[in-house]
Amino acid sequence: MSDHQSLTSKVYRFWQKHGVGYAFLAPFLILFFVFVILPVLVAAGTSLTDFNMLQSPRWLGLNNYKFLFMDDDVFLIALKNTFVFAFITGPIGYIMSFLVAWVINQLKMRHAFALAFYAPSITSAIAMSIVWLYFFSGDRYGLINNALINIGIIAEPILWNRDPKTIIPVIIIISVWMSMGTGFLVFLAGLQSVPNELYEAGDIDGIKNKFQQLWYITLPLVRPQLLFGAINSIVMSFAVFDVSVGVAGMPSPNYAGHTIVTHLFDYAFIRFQMGYASGVAVVLFGLTFILGRISFRLLATKDL
Repeated sequence: MSDHQSLTSKVYRFWQKHGVGYAFLAPFLILFFVFVILPVLVAAGTSLTDFNMLQSPRWLGLNNYKFLFMDDDVFLIALKNTFVFAFITGPIGYIMSFLVAWVINQLKMRHAFALAFYAPSITSAIAMSIVWLYFFSGDRYGLINNALINIGIIAEPILWNRDPKTIIPVIIIISVWMSMGTGFLVFLAGLQSVPNELYEAGDIDGIKNKFQQLWYITLPLVRPQLLFGAINSIVMSFAVFDVSVGVAGMPSPNYAGHTIVTHLFDYAFIRFQMGYASGVAVVLFGLTFILGRISFRLLATKDL
């Protein structure tokens, strides 16, 4: 039998054995390639050009990246703001989501509490920013300023969304509150999937309290949910945009609320410099990809 006939026979046997499965998988793979893989490849290619959407792209090589890290001071500010925001908001929102889900899972009215915690995540970020701006209003009638003045802690109102020193803390508070919903729901579902028989077996084996149950039984069994929550926290914390614009405007005072996504939006949809904006997008993709792989290393089970 020739090599060609042998290869054809192997392909036929493989398709006969796995063809139905791949046929069912094909719609997802096609959509995933068209709407995820292909845009990433196009963005990577566009980032190497000068493209204003009106003229044909002009090849620049790595000049966009060189200017981005060597000459674009606003991008460096955005990079710093995003890292500060992400490394505070991500872990805090992640841990609080799990702890709240763990506590609520032990309550009788867990469904009502679950709805209350999930509701902010399905509400528009701009709408929530407007609501929170009533708390952080810079005049005497803002709830926080009014309370602090009445108590005697401050004499003059604080310009929460105008002072560069307070913009990032305000954005962090709002984002943490809004980010808990999705992760909380995933964690709650994972906690409810743990069989009660394991907790009973743990009690027989010497587990004495809820915290030992959490450490020895719950956490190992909800690692897939912990991984999903970690990836979700990374993506959401690095993709902050609506809240920062809603709180501090665009551009914010001294670029104090400027983030990577804000910088990307500025060059893509205001200046129409798509090549440079694609470079910003590729950098953002690289950051989230690296942190995502680290999360996989730490939390993924052997099956993943």
